[in-house]
Amino acid sequence: MSLEPAQAQAGSLEAAPRQAISLEAAQAPTGSLETALAQAGSLDAAQARTVSLETAQAPTVPWALALMADPALPPPVVAEPGADRSLTTRQPRLSWPLSPVPVITKYFDAPDTPFGPGHRGVDLAAAPGQDVLAADAGVVVFAGSVGGRPVLSVDHDGGLRTTYEPVVPKVAVGEQVYRGQVLGTVLAGHPGCTVAACLHWGVRRGEEYIDPLALTGEVGEYRLKPWGGGR
Repeated sequence: MSLEPAQAQAGSLEAAPRQAISLEAAQAPTGSLETALAQAGSLDAAQARTVSLETAQAPTVPWALALMADPALPPPVVAEPGADRSLTTRQPRLSWPLSPVPVITKYFDAPDTPFGPGHRGVDLAAAPGQDVLAADAGVVVFAGSVGGRPVLSVDHDGGLRTTYEPVVPKVAVGEQVYRGQVLGTVLAGHPGCTVAACLHWGVRRGEEYIDPLALTGEVGEYRLKPWGGGR
């Protein structure tokens, strides 16, 4: 009979852990995991409503509407006032042979015939000994005396030839020069000059004389000449 009470006591020991587990289960709040998940879902929904509200309050940008309509189009670029437009400005064909830009004392006057009277260039006011600059890159083709006056000529791309006189040369025939390079210095004594010194600057394309001012972007002086085709 002593064996049965011992088994009964063993059974009661096994029952004790089960009661403890039942007690913990009873103390745990029912559906706590489901409640937490529900709260998390409510938080996500609240955040989604907040984002929607901010989106609704955000100002509408015109180019943003264009992007939504056609994503392939980039937003337009609008130049600010005073923006630098130097990239779109074309460089004149020729630059001035004196710096700063000189006063014109006598304008170009094309001759009626190849050997007729006229003024085949422009006269520019200068100071004796002032630097004469190459109007464009080219090759020196003449540096010598013509009619007792020192003359310098440079050939350029496009069949242009520029001539400078009276100039004491600092370059030699056959020398390549760059735009703005010093070719020589102005010598006083040009005929008809009304100031201390004048540089006569001429431009030719082939055998045709051209107004140099037309190639610098400057407006020259135009004169009406008699028309020989009247009835």
